[in-house]
Amino acid sequence: MTYVLWIIQVLLALLFLFSGGTKLVLPIETLMSMGSPNAIALPGLFVRFIGICEVLGALGLILPGLLRIRPGLTPLAAVGLVIIMIGATALTFAADGIAMALPPLVVGLLSAFVAYGRWRLAPHRDRLSA
Repeated sequence: MTYVLWIIQVLLALLFLFSGGTKLVLPIETLMSMGSPNAIALPGLFVRFIGICEVLGALGLILPGLLRIRPGLTPLAAVGLVIIMIGATALTFAADGIAMALPPLVVGLLSAFVAYGRWRLAPHRDRLSA
């Protein structure tokens, strides 16, 4: 189970690093023009805030377990990403329907699996308890 969790964590981290990094690097005008024509407009600073949260969440999925410092932060980072993906799913569903809302829903479910897995199924071990 530990290997499965690590694979999912790395894939999610790469996804959120790319997504969040894009929201931080691109100009706000470019971000607002991207997406579907039906997309619900969000304030530019809010999109930047979401980008910061995604990058920090991605780092939180990997670094605590990799460095063995505060491994309890990994499920918290995953829960934070679940909250972001709930919002993404709801906004995508409202603008574009169920078919387009499936990818953020799946990413949210994978994040929830990591949160549960690192909290209950295969928690990281602290350096002191090992």
